[in-house]
Amino acid sequence: MQPPAYVTGGIVNLKLKDAVTAARAVVPELKTVVLVGADWERQVLFRNWNDQAAAGIPGLDIIEIIGRPMPEIVERVAALPDHSAIIYTGLYSDGKGNYYPPSDALSFLAAKANRPIVVAAETFLEPGGIGGFVIVPSLIGAEAAGRALRILDGETPESLPPSVIDVVKPIFNWRQMQHWNVSEASLPKGSEIHFREPSFLEKYRWRAVALAMALLVQTALIAFLLHERHMRRSAEVEARSRLSELAHINRQATAGELSSSIAHELNQPLGSILTNAESAELILASPTPDLQEVREIISDIKRDDLRASEVIRRMRSLLKRAPFEKKDIDLNQTMREAFDFLKLQASTRNVAIYLQTSPQTLRVKGDPVQLQQVILNLVVNSMDAMAKMPYGRTIIGRTEVNGDASAVISVCDSGPGIPQDRLNDIFDPFFTTKEQGMGIGLSIARTIVLAHSGQLWAENQSGGGAVFHLSLPLAA
Repeated sequence: MQPPAYVTGGIVNLKLKDAVTAARAVVPELKTVVLVGADWERQVLFRNWNDQAAAGIPGLDIIEIIGRPMPEIVERVAALPDHSAIIYTGLYSDGKGNYYPPSDALSFLAAKANRPIVVAAETFLEPGGIGGFVIVPSLIGAEAAGRALRILDGETPESLPPSVIDVVKPIFNWRQMQHWNVSEASLPKGSEIHFREPSFLEKYRWRAVALAMALLVQTALIAFLLHERHMRRSAEVEARSRLSELAHINRQATAGELSSSIAHELNQPLGSILTNAESAELILASPTPDLQEVREIISDIKRDDLRASEVIRRMRSLLKRAPFEKKDIDLNQTMREAFDFLKLQASTRNVAIYLQTSPQTLRVKGDPVQLQQVILNLVVNSMDAMAKMPYGRTIIGRTEVNGDASAVISVCDSGPGIPQDRLNDIFDPFFTTKEQGMGIGLSIARTIVLAHSGQLWAENQSGGGAVFHLSLPLAA
């Protein structure tokens, strides 16, 4: 029917074909369309259906639930066949004359329906509609307001004839899509989705970006620290290897300095063995050999042999090139072996050496050969410092416990002491006060002690002479 000339407004064109298109989008293998609406819509629905079918919609099974009591409608939508969708146009009253707001009626249906409900208005999304090509009330209001403003500005209604307005948009309900497992990709092109729950990244985008950046920075820092740790360990291994090589060279130099004493110390037991062996031959060559005396001679030979073997063992230990290796050792025993090794050298150089060990066992973690090398260096340096003294050359070695945490070795001499301005320099590489010295002995000694987590320092005694202290942590 044509409205009067003084009537203006927008015409909304809802197409059943669009509703079926939406139904196919949410039910890909659609076979049945269920029409639910008010009784007065019956004729309009069927007329539109026939028109749209003629327009090219393939044949579908149609179930119409119109003009029925609400309990029956609810019961029927709860038992619909597979591959079907409900098209809800709005239910204002049921077959018994009960009136409902269409949104409330849709809520009753959505609570029981076993198939998705395609709706015709945006206001039907919240009560439970899955969506479709829906009327958007805000667009209708905006278009009506525009016409009203034009009339208020002086235009006449006759100059604004009714026209079809674009207020139908494809809009869908994200919650219902999730409920019916509908993919966003299957929706009509240009569809809007309402009630979408933002993802974690959408909800906390900047926090997530900041967190990701922090994790990246932290990962990079950890990678850098691991690389730096690896490089440091490699450097430590390399430094320890170089230390072992340098320490080995220093031990060879020390052995060279002691070579005459070592040769003399070996010649004594070897000469004694030869003399005893010749004596035993003479006794055994006599008509009545004294076997008891032969036994005593053999015992002397055995003792001298062990003495020579011990000298060789010490020499081999000193000259042995082995990797740095910490193990449990008795510091008293290490000190005794070093002083026994130096006794003949001290005697040759007219130096009296004394050893005072702690009455308790001093267990430390260390490399016995390298610690013995430190003691040899300290004692030989003291001998060198007293070389120009005509008499009174004395060296005293001590071991003692410092509290409950460390063991201390002290090597004291009666020499001229260390110049006060040189006390901080004597452990520097290549610093020496000897005419023929290389200046590496004390530097190597300090490096060895530091590798054992210990300390090495020197000071002058109040009564004259110098004293070197070596502190090592006791083994747990």
